[in-house]
Amino acid sequence: MDSAENLRNCPQSGRLRIGYFGTWERGYPRNEQVISALSSADATVTAIHAELWSGEHKFAVGPRILPRLVRAELSLAKRKTVDQDILLVGYPGQFDLWAAKRHHIPVAFNAMVSLYEAFVEDRGRFRPGSLPARALRTLDQRSFRAADLVIADTAANAAYMAQLGSLERVEHVYVGAEDSLFKHAWTPPEDFTVLFVGKLIPLHGLQLILDAAALVPEIPFTVVGTGQEQHILASAGPNVRHVAWIEYRELPATYASAGCALGIFGPGPKTDRVIPNKVFQALAVGTPVITADTPAARELLTHREDALLVERSPEALAKAIRDLAESPAIARGVGLAGRATYEREASEETLGKRWIELLLPLSSAGRRAGRA
Repeated sequence: MDSAENLRNCPQSGRLRIGYFGTWERGYPRNEQVISALSSADATVTAIHAELWSGEHKFAVGPRILPRLVRAELSLAKRKTVDQDILLVGYPGQFDLWAAKRHHIPVAFNAMVSLYEAFVEDRGRFRPGSLPARALRTLDQRSFRAADLVIADTAANAAYMAQLGSLERVEHVYVGAEDSLFKHAWTPPEDFTVLFVGKLIPLHGLQLILDAAALVPEIPFTVVGTGQEQHILASAGPNVRHVAWIEYRELPATYASAGCALGIFGPGPKTDRVIPNKVFQALAVGTPVITADTPAARELLTHREDALLVERSPEALAKAIRDLAESPAIARGVGLAGRATYEREASEETLGKRWIELLLPLSSAGRRAGRA
């Protein structure tokens, strides 16, 4: 008998009651999608939240944030959780494990990223070996070890977090997309446009994308987003259009009207381990995806079947773009197969079941069900 059936057959337990806990960022796709997927899997999800990472303070790791952080954590430590079977700490949540453990019920951590990697290796905000860098590494390690279960977004990222935290087990659940918003809508457009959506940070490889655009000057590119590498756009060719912001609810239509959507192409090791939210959004809409050929991408995708996985070079990316632009039949086949992969591996129904399989045995409800 599986865990879900155990829960259904346990009269004391009812639905799995999950407190989505912490200072997690409201509106961030990973958090919204996890809550939606769990709710669709018949779990009862209650937001136990303290506002912190928003507005000017978003990810502002430094002395100015400390008073607000302390107030938030003390508030979270005092929240009512007696009616929860498990706490699931949302993203970002490294600071929240202390408060979560004060409630003496099982705690899982939707870790998503290492803060050390994000701020030191990826964005270069702190120098390796500096005091802030060492503090972030220690925070990662202690938060991972404090959780009863750490859940990453890919198997490759799970292996990295396990090594960082000296853990025997880190599980993974793909990021996915919100099914109610990102529906299959793509057909080959009359005017082929390459779409990039994302923060302009090193992970995404903006310079490589612009270099590829220069090799296919007849094909228009739309770059949506802002960030630390936005200055690179000053050297973009005339076939590159920059849009600073698109409303989240307009993204599905934006994907549906593009000829293809780009994933990530950055040079750092993080690129090898993650599949960004935008890839899942494009797959859900049925838009053909081109992304770097990495261990994480190969967990989900197969080259020339449901995506084009390319070497991280402008020449390889330009060739893949031209292949899709010149062959609507290939583009249509890749898009349809990508949508099928999404439905099979990353739909809310699939991911909801996966979350329940991981959380239920750990929870107080699962333990009661196991004894029933």
